Amino acid sequence: MRRPLGEPIAFYYGTNQVDRLATFDRVVLQSDAYSEQDIAALVVRGVRPLGYLSLSEDVGPAAEWQRADRNPDWGGAFVHVGHPGWSDHVLAKVRAMRRLGLRGFFLDTLNIELTFPQDLPHLLTLVAAIRELTYPDYLLANRGFGLLPDLADLVDGVLFESFTSRWVEAGYAPWPPDVLEVHSRYAEMLLGLDIEVYALDYADTPRLAEYARARAARFGMPCFVGTRDLGTLPAR
Repeated sequence: MRRPLGEPIAFYYGTNQVDRLATFDRVVLQSDAYSEQDIAALVVRGVRPLGYLSLSEDVGPAAEWQRADRNPDWGGAFVHVGHPGWSDHVLAKVRAMRRLGLRGFFLDTLNIELTFPQDLPHLLTLVAAIRELTYPDYLLANRGFGLLPDLADLVDGVLFESFTSRWVEAGYAPWPPDVLEVHSRYAEMLLGLDIEVYALDYADTPRLAEYARARAARFGMPCFVGTRDLGTLPAR
């Protein structure tokens, strides 16, 4: 018997929380943090685990597809998305993650329209290759607004990360009003597409977390609120 519907989605990059994750319908996790048995334990309890995939940054050892520049926040090397070796590397990772029993993938680092716009067609091709390899698994894209509307034909859902709040030097804070207005217009555009839409926000106080959830709810978006490293789960 399937358990009652739980919270819609969680983003958790820590470990040792199988029981807590089992209270969500869908969870995004780092596949190397969980064993095949852990994944199976989630699936049998009605959870759909999604594995994290970065499509334009590489945190691995030096490789021919890497650019010289790195992400200043997380340290990963930016990549030449169209390099055949990068595509092979990503698809091999997808195959390995599927063998763990994952029920889909979270496609991250899609926002390259301002940094490497020449790679956008290659990025769309890579997403299409993942779609072909994994169908009918669930694909959730993180933002990727520069790839729309074509991206919507290849994925099942889009995540609007940092919809209402963001990291700042002092911790976390709402976006200023002009940015919130821009985000509202993007949300309306996403909701006009034939995909599921979620929000992910960051907060360190109950007040900011509730504000983020309430604002996302006005757009019909389930919202998960976490900390910057997504290493904690909210209290039940």
